[in-house]
Amino acid sequence: MKRKFYTFVSIAVAASLLAACGNTGGKEAEKESAKAGAHHTNSEALAAHKDLNQKPVPLKMERIGPHDVKIEMTAQITDIEIDKGKIYKAWTFNGQVPGPLIVVNEGDTIHFTLKNMDPAIPHSMDFHAVHASPSKDFVDVMPNKSGTFTYPANNPGVFMYHCGTKPVLAHIANGMHGMIIVKPKNGYPTDNEVDREFVLIQNEWYKYNDMDDFQNGVPSYVVFSTKALKTGDRNTNGDTFTLKEEPLVAKVGDKVRIYIENVGPNEVSSFHVVGTVFDDVYIDGNPNNHLKGLQTVMLPASGGAVVEFTVTRPGNYSIVTHQFNHAQKGAVAILKVTETGEDDSGH
Repeated sequence: MKRKFYTFVSIAVAASLLAACGNTGGKEAEKESAKAGAHHTNSEALAAHKDLNQKPVPLKMERIGPHDVKIEMTAQITDIEIDKGKIYKAWTFNGQVPGPLIVVNEGDTIHFTLKNMDPAIPHSMDFHAVHASPSKDFVDVMPNKSGTFTYPANNPGVFMYHCGTKPVLAHIANGMHGMIIVKPKNGYPTDNEVDREFVLIQNEWYKYNDMDDFQNGVPSYVVFSTKALKTGDRNTNGDTFTLKEEPLVAKVGDKVRIYIENVGPNEVSSFHVVGTVFDDVYIDGNPNNHLKGLQTVMLPASGGAVVEFTVTRPGNYSIVTHQFNHAQKGAVAILKVTETGEDDSGH
């Protein structure tokens, strides 16, 4: 009885929010949003999504001044392979899950535009890296509309971003999440020691579009992806196999830096690299939160860090969450260390 009541309340709230948007959404979007709430319990794609597989739209990011960055992202519905042969009709930013990496500098002002290509329901953006008015700056963008918002990024670190449209859990669990790095203006104390840098994001997958499983179940898969920090870097989706079959690569003696974010939506990550110790750790990526000599870094849902470690011998180093029920579900990546720093396996 309680579940039915809460479902009714959540649908009613979503409908009232859509009605308040007036001429930006219309009654069709209101109807589809109500359908979305109902379909969460059926593990089905919305009718408007069933045959939809939108080609990924590239991220647009441009520095328009010394301290101003223009960013345009797109909400869209795109099929993602999350396990061998297992396709998830994901709600995405720019056709990726997690979404594309955003990198700005401490003190930048972000001029952000969200385009919503989803024909059925509204989406929005919540950047954890900014100071904003959520009720004004993180508001819903209706189907086939766009919205532009401006806010400062004054705190350095590694932060999560995600869709903030209700029910937030459904939008995050269905794929609308990612990482934003705010580079510290004075850098990190260890910058001149680092030889290689990678970005890793951990996320969970549940039964398809199933709100009951999102709330009360356990993840079907827990996975890592890597995102491109600079031109030429790899950019993968969160799946169980890619970073095992095609490892990250480093050279014997390298000090490796990883920007890591756990986007959840529900589980904690116990981030660990087998065969080494973290020389330096910056919790949430802030240079002021400097720790040394850690074996494992605890990352709550939405928690981030910068971790640095030295690889002293050749071989495969497993990157895991030390919650091994989650590692067993896919949360393992491989860092291959060779004498030359090149992958000698033929990939």
